[in-house]
Amino acid sequence: MEESQALAAFAALSQETRLRIVRLLVQGGPEGMAAGAIGEALGGATTSRLSFHLTHLEHSGLVQSRRDGRFIIYSAVYPALAELVGFLMQDCCQGHPEICAPAVAALNCACAPTPARKA
Repeated sequence: MEESQALAAFAALSQETRLRIVRLLVQGGPEGMAAGAIGEALGGATTSRLSFHLTHLEHSGLVQSRRDGRFIIYSAVYPALAELVGFLMQDCCQGHPEICAPAVAALNCACAPTPARKA
C-alpha cells in the first residue's frame, strides 16, 4: 500500500460515522448490508448523510457497493483493510518479534472456520 492510499483510508476512518460503518460492514461479512439496514443500525441516519459517508468510504477503497434488485448492498473490502494494517505493521519488529507480539495477537480473528457439512 502506498502512503497516499493509507492517508486516504485513515482520513476516511477519522470520522465517527464512517468508522462505525466500516466496523458494521466488517461484522456483516462478505454478503454486506443494504444501505437502509446500515442507516437503521446507525440509529436512523438520514439517506443523504448516509450516502455522503458511504461515498467517502468507497472513494477511499475501504467499502464497495453492488446493486441487488432495487437495493444497493455495501460491503467491506477486506483486502484493503488488511493492506492498511500491513502498512502500519510492515516495519514493526526490527529483529525483535516480542515487540510486535501483542499487535499480532490482537489481529487473530475470533472466527473459527466452519467445518464442511456432510450431505
